Amino acid sequence: MIKTERILHLKSSRGRKVRVVREHYLRERVPCYSGVCQADCENDGKVLSGDLTHYMVPDAGVVVDYLEILEFRELQGIVFTQTACQAVQHSKGRRQYNRLRNLLKDPRHDCVLFANEFQEYSYCPREKGESQEKWQTRSECVYNAAVWYYNHLAGMMDIVMITEDQEAVAQYSSLNSGVYVISVQDYFQNFWPDLQAAHELYTSISQSLQEKESEGKEREYGEHLPAEVLEAGIKSGRYFQGTLNVSKHRAQTEAYIMMESFSNKSTDMTSILVHGEKNRNRAVHGDVVVAELLPKSEWRGKVTALMEGQGEVKSGEDKLLPTGCIVGIQQRNWRDYVVTFPLRDGTQSQSRNSQRILAVPWDHRIPKIRISTQQADTLQDHRVVVRIDSWESTSLYPNGHSVRVLGRAGELETEVQTILIENCIHVPVFSDAQLREMPVISPEKPWEVDPVEVTKRRDLRQSHLVFSIDPKGCEDVDDTLSVRSLAGGDLVELGVHIADVTHFVTEGSLTDLEARTRATTYYLADRRYDMLPAVLSADLCSLLGGVDRYAMSVLWELNTHTLAVNKVWYGRTVIRSSFQLQYELAQALLNGEQTEVPELAQLGSEERSVKLAQLIQALEMLTRVARHLRAQRDRGGALELEGVEVRAQLDEERNITALVPRQPLEVHETVAECMIYANHWVAHKIQKTFPHQSLLRRHPPPRQEFFSQLVETAQAKGFTINTETNKALADSLDRAVDPEDPLVNRLLRMMTTQAMSQALYFSTGAQSPDPFYHYGLALDKYTHFTSPIRRYADIVVHRLLTAAIATETGAGAGKAPASNKELEEIAHHINSRNRAAKRAQKLSTELFQCLYFKDRDAQKDPCCVANAIIYTVRDDGVLAFVPEYGVKAPVYIKNREGQVLVAAQDGSCEWQSGSVRRYADRITTTSGCGTSTFRLFDHITVRISVQSFRCHASRLNLELISNMPCHSTKPQEQHSQGRVQLVQEVVRLAEEAYQQAQEEARRRSKFCKEEREFCQTKTPNLYTLLEEVRELALRDLEPAPQVCATTA
Repeated sequence: MIKTERILHLKSSRGRKVRVVREHYLRERVPCYSGVCQADCENDGKVLSGDLTHYMVPDAGVVVDYLEILEFRELQGIVFTQTACQAVQHSKGRRQYNRLRNLLKDPRHDCVLFANEFQEYSYCPREKGESQEKWQTRSECVYNAAVWYYNHLAGMMDIVMITEDQEAVAQYSSLNSGVYVISVQDYFQNFWPDLQAAHELYTSISQSLQEKESEGKEREYGEHLPAEVLEAGIKSGRYFQGTLNVSKHRAQTEAYIMMESFSNKSTDMTSILVHGEKNRNRAVHGDVVVAELLPKSEWRGKVTALMEGQGEVKSGEDKLLPTGCIVGIQQRNWRDYVVTFPLRDGTQSQSRNSQRILAVPWDHRIPKIRISTQQADTLQDHRVVVRIDSWESTSLYPNGHSVRVLGRAGELETEVQTILIENCIHVPVFSDAQLREMPVISPEKPWEVDPVEVTKRRDLRQSHLVFSIDPKGCEDVDDTLSVRSLAGGDLVELGVHIADVTHFVTEGSLTDLEARTRATTYYLADRRYDMLPAVLSADLCSLLGGVDRYAMSVLWELNTHTLAVNKVWYGRTVIRSSFQLQYELAQALLNGEQTEVPELAQLGSEERSVKLAQLIQALEMLTRVARHLRAQRDRGGALELEGVEVRAQLDEERNITALVPRQPLEVHETVAECMIYANHWVAHKIQKTFPHQSLLRRHPPPRQEFFSQLVETAQAKGFTINTETNKALADSLDRAVDPEDPLVNRLLRMMTTQAMSQALYFSTGAQSPDPFYHYGLALDKYTHFTSPIRRYADIVVHRLLTAAIATETGAGAGKAPASNKELEEIAHHINSRNRAAKRAQKLSTELFQCLYFKDRDAQKDPCCVANAIIYTVRDDGVLAFVPEYGVKAPVYIKNREGQVLVAAQDGSCEWQSGSVRRYADRITTTSGCGTSTFRLFDHITVRISVQSFRCHASRLNLELISNMPCHSTKPQEQHSQGRVQLVQEVVRLAEEAYQQAQEEARRRSKFCKEEREFCQTKTPNLYTLLEEVRELALRDLEPAPQVCATTA
């Protein structure tokens, strides 16, 4: 062993350069990680196959510039040298270096790291006066490693070193037989001629690098300050650090720096406004930046108009926002961007065979990206994936390169893939290696439980009536329920049984790594991308009816009268679900309706009656328990929030036929309450056993300023919203009810949801106990345990629970499955993926909303006219909600020509010259014909149309056509035969509902909070239905409307 010293210039986590002197030891034996090694190296971890024709060793320049090509899984036998990896860290920063490290750790990629700088015969010392960058990129360093590799393997494997240094190719290509030195282009042409994607990506990156070298010298932006200056400025309070968040609606002029806690300890500021692109100084949405405040005379206010360029606040210092300019960038968070090539106008520059164009990103918040391409004409109407390479101060726009073509803009598959890429969602087909880890099943040889495994579990197949309640068409059934009486009726046993995914997914396996990478199942409007292979998600782990399945169960013994917990049991079980119910079917059974249960269809009438009675009794008992659990949380301050949920109904050819808002049912709350209960108890269990290594989920209280719009909107209707605590907020929302308009309370709850902070996973070792609290659910501890098929967090929690049970029974070592640091990394990754999944689902819903209206004539189609309700007032319009389609969008009261909408006596609106004035609760327009007022919570009639864009996503446009509510004349699926029949039908349903309510009253001794307070059941009642009769009698029958939703 030889001892030397190395002087390194490294970057700290905050970007500051640090000079480090390290002792450096050179060894003769360093692992080679090759399968053909004859020297008995200690090759722990990944090992390169010996069946390859060659190993490929990229030099430092190739790894720095072409890493994304080396990420192709088709490439095998890649040896990354330590020198090349450190060059990436030095020149590209921590984010790119971590990307390379993850590549090396991922067993799905056939590559290894060779510590050439610790090997005695491959180490290339740094010459006196030689810069670190020049030393790391010196081809001799990597070439020495390649030669050592060839000699170490006794010539049994050829080594190919690839470089872009033509001098190195000329110098080293013929020095050693068996060690070949060639260019990157030659390597792919000779060894991978059919890997077209790699060829195209290489060409694109090469062109981008050439264009970067030919950049002009005239400065367009100020230079960023050095890292050490930025760090000193942050410490002194002169500079502020945060993440740049560009406005979606005013991307050219408005952006905010969301402050980080450590950078603003001496101030109450939470964000800084950055006005204009010059002040943004080459920062891109999502970058971690450092800003300096401008003088107060240059501070600006938040724009409160719908249209860009109107309504900026310029007076009143209390409305001005801290405004600054960006002086440095701590971390670039560039990603893949989807762009569209501009139309040819003859003004784009051209050099040799490539053309330089300014591609327009799909995301409004991203600046145009300059790329060089030879396919500018071919790809005029296509979506293309690009990556940003650099943004110099001499360039108005960033430089980038194209990666691949998605398809023609406007096609469904192209737009769906655009949504996935824009949210960094990568869901490739599960590989053969991953599928080989799955149990082999076939129709001839179906999967069966292992008798040995059954002996290790509690068998519930004969003793418990287990059933599932899920949405229609659900395939990944990961939770089931059971409830039964014990001890002669003195006790009730509630059971929650969850798919035992961890039995099939071993920690560290390829399937586990892929599930961890995806972190969740991605649900879009017309499809889903599973976290696990279908053989698990839709079969072996899915708790389908009538088949044996492994489960993780939680069983509570409850006092029948008080429902207090006597005992709780956690463990692995074997179950057989007797009924696979849909929500609507379960609710119908609870309502006493005559309906068909598929599992009972083949039974005799007597046996069917007995089993149906057992099922209904179980559902009623479950509902009673769930109401009690909900009441407990209500007393603690649990919030009942409202979201916009709409489902795209598709036909057999996947064409959209309708937009269906989610209909809330009590059984939804029943199932949810049981799952919340299980998650709560499991959180207590794992945190008690592993206080510092448990994965929990917290929901921090929202900042009070986020409630300002909610409070002001509620005041306009005469309601007072107290936001001091979750209990005060919940009680305020319960009181904010307009008897004449149920949409008022729904909108207020939607606005409350928008004000909420996001719930986050975290490791208990990284937080003090105080932030464990879940604000929305009003629980002291909470986690996710009940959906391991579609959430990786639940898989982690299952492993923690298994370890906790083993520790309790003495069968385990008492060690947590993962350290605090590992759990914190997992939590951070899952939180990021969950945000991406929510954004993708929202964008997908908006895409299908546009597809539904795209081919409809907005002027003639009655589906394009709908009722909307105003929920926010702006300077030049309002924001409105269309409950029928789940659409929230702006409605302009003033257009770009300065005209305003004026309502006639019949409510119809037309554009006229005039003025507009905004108040806290209304907006008024004044013209020669008079004054029109549009108030918060007014019901208006809008016409819905699609506004299409060539480079961006289409969006829905709402046009105000009447300030009166919409009386729909849309064709209904069912029509009554006149007013008399309609009244008779409503009265008949009212009588049935009344009898049903009386039976409910006799059967249940306890009522929920709302029923006691208002002395009225939640089921349809006689008063409500007779009120409908009165209203319907006043309407014209053209045609007769469908029976109202309250009778459904």
